[in-house]
Amino acid sequence: MSPATPSFDEIQETLKKTSAALNAAELDFVLAGGVACWARGGSASASDLDYMVRPRDAERALEALVGAGLRAEHPPEEWLVKAWDGDVLVDLIFEPIGLVVDDELFERSPKLDVLGVSIHVMLVEDVLVARLLALHEHYLDLEPLINIARSVREQIDWRSLRRRTEASPYARAFLVIAEGLGISDEAPEGPPHPGGLAPEGRRAPGYST
Repeated sequence: MSPATPSFDEIQETLKKTSAALNAAELDFVLAGGVACWARGGSASASDLDYMVRPRDAERALEALVGAGLRAEHPPEEWLVKAWDGDVLVDLIFEPIGLVVDDELFERSPKLDVLGVSIHVMLVEDVLVARLLALHEHYLDLEPLINIARSVREQIDWRSLRRRTEASPYARAFLVIAEGLGISDEAPEGPPHPGGLAPEGRRAPGYST
């Protein structure tokens, strides 16, 4: 039986628990994924919790989460380890596609106050780079990425995002869709697409979340 989809309130509780455990273990980590975008003003639409850790710290980070009551999992993928807090999945990612978890990543991921905890939070552009470069023909769900881009579009350097993901045909498709919806700052002139924003910030007819 697959786990139930957690509520965002449950994800927030796991965020507080796990960030405290990682801080107590004196480990560096960066809040990533959809929750990072939420912490930067985006929508609360994440279904799990992602942290970036240095490769050398991955097992120590997992041990810290186990010590906080989470259940460890070593998946077949070689670029992350996982932990479960009830139905909430926590990914500890150490070799993301398109990014290197090093001092430079921590330096460009400033600390923000997230639920009362000071945490390095990944830039929206870095979140999208990692997500877009992970797309492939068997995993091509663009809806969460469109939601992220729509909610925090002003924080994205679209030209830089295009350059950093130009090798991926799936990323190019996303950028075409973002332009057509009027989300990116490179969008063509003309009336908005029905999936974009109507005047005065209202959703155009036919849009649903």
